[in-house]
Amino acid sequence: MQAAVVIPVKAFHAAKLRLAPALSPEARAELAREMATRVVRAASPIPVTVVCDDEAVRDWALATGAAVRWTPGLGLDGAVEAGIEAVAAAGAERVLIAHADLPLATGLDHVLGTDGVVIVPDRWNDGTNVIAIPAGCGFRFAYGPGSAARHQAEAERLGLAVRVVDDAVLGWDVDRPEDLLLPDGEDLALGGCR
Repeated sequence: MQAAVVIPVKAFHAAKLRLAPALSPEARAELAREMATRVVRAASPIPVTVVCDDEAVRDWALATGAAVRWTPGLGLDGAVEAGIEAVAAAGAERVLIAHADLPLATGLDHVLGTDGVVIVPDRWNDGTNVIAIPAGCGFRFAYGPGSAARHQAEAERLGLAVRVVDDAVLGWDVDRPEDLLLPDGEDLALGGCR
């Protein structure tokens, strides 16, 4: 089965604004770039398409070896759906969508699955950090608070089997200053991604 990974990446200079109390704008941009690079690497050997609307992100993505789907004005849900359409048109049968703020990511292929929908929620079991779906299933995304439950309901609406995976590594995302202190005590504000 041909698979692809879609990673939505926000402009680095505008990413992680909720970290402003802990990090300077430059440090936030650098951390966002480091985490996104880590997620692209974690996708290997599965081909990656980055969905974005920022020229610096586009240039970075191409430098990492990812394909780019330009998605200005679509918002997160629309950009992800456009990315899925692009990889499906290129032959992907299964698509894994991973967010770019997973500092512990080392691999994604174990979440890909072979059928239905696989969801990796954040560690609060609220947001959707990683999700794998059949490429042509017509899945409608609804990211934001509570998205894990909405995405599970969408899979059920489509009649697709759902598997929720509790993954401590992929469940750790970075949204708030307290997220900068990793489970092993490493401080992302001091050292960047491992």
